Amino acid sequence: MLWVDKYRPKTLDNITAHQHIAQNLKKLVTEQDCPHLLFYGPPGSGKKTLIMALLRQMFGPTAEKVKVENKTWKVDAGSRTLDIELTTLSSTNHVELNPSDAGFQDRYIVQEIIKEMAKNRPIDTKGKKGFKVLVLNEVDKLSREAQHSLRRTMEKYSAYCRLILCCNSSSKVTEAIRSRCLNVRINAPTEEEIVKVLELIGKKEGLQLPSGFAALIAEKSNRSLRRAILSFETCRVQQYPFTSKQVISSMDWEEYVAELASDIMKEQSPKRLFQVRGKLYELLVNCIPPEIILKRLLYELLKKLDAELKHEVCHWAAYYEHRMRLGQKAIFHIEAFVAKFMSIYKSFLIATFG
Repeated sequence: MLWVDKYRPKTLDNITAHQHIAQNLKKLVTEQDCPHLLFYGPPGSGKKTLIMALLRQMFGPTAEKVKVENKTWKVDAGSRTLDIELTTLSSTNHVELNPSDAGFQDRYIVQEIIKEMAKNRPIDTKGKKGFKVLVLNEVDKLSREAQHSLRRTMEKYSAYCRLILCCNSSSKVTEAIRSRCLNVRINAPTEEEIVKVLELIGKKEGLQLPSGFAALIAEKSNRSLRRAILSFETCRVQQYPFTSKQVISSMDWEEYVAELASDIMKEQSPKRLFQVRGKLYELLVNCIPPEIILKRLLYELLKKLDAELKHEVCHWAAYYEHRMRLGQKAIFHIEAFVAKFMSIYKSFLIATFG
């Protein structure tokens, strides 16, 4: 079992990097007046952990008795009927799903499936009608139509269900949704907080950590607690006992993207673009999110560029990232960015060296 799951806080009383936020959330649950919630913050900051702890505080141990279901929903879309396959994680009192998995069909999920779930009002142990909690992940990736439908659902079924929304960027969530939720900003943990968590894990697992080893992992984690814990587990598998000079390996996909950036810098030709396309497909097939691929590729390219080109390359990366969010096939937009970069860099080389 991964340590990231094993040491997930079981209640809001556990010591966490966001204890003050946890205590405020606990007060909301105690007063039994929990509004719709929007958790937002960088990846690996602890949003899902806080949500899980909040659900346990609301419903007790039953919140952890979940089942995974893959269900095909038949949705009426005007003149035709759509079959939408959706994976949900549910317990007696809550349902967790990712509506953005449906791509451009996400509005049908919000209009039909979430509406259907919101109608089913559970009865608590005392015989009173309670409310169901719907946890929606990656709300910032929903289309505008889906977000507008979600707003109407929030208003109509607020007596029957509470929505807990989770996303990385609140700026991509419409103002109508943000204004109807209690917005909770989860900051990335500091390196000192990550070190404390790693030392706690080492103590629980009976591992001896050399001086400075936890700080080294925290420095490489880019303030992502999830990444730090996974790196810690990787180091344990690769070499134990630990040493203070042990190499903290990068993620395999990050090294792959770095090699991809080097290939792009070495040659700018249709043949190389075709090779790059194949490698991009390989990353996507291995479930690396396209936005992460584009961001990491930009980061690796910027390390190799002169200052005068960086601004233009960043502009086009943002342009194609926006196009990718609006479109359907991510590979087209990433490849278009690579082609644009090759054109810019080739023109720069010709102008500089002739």
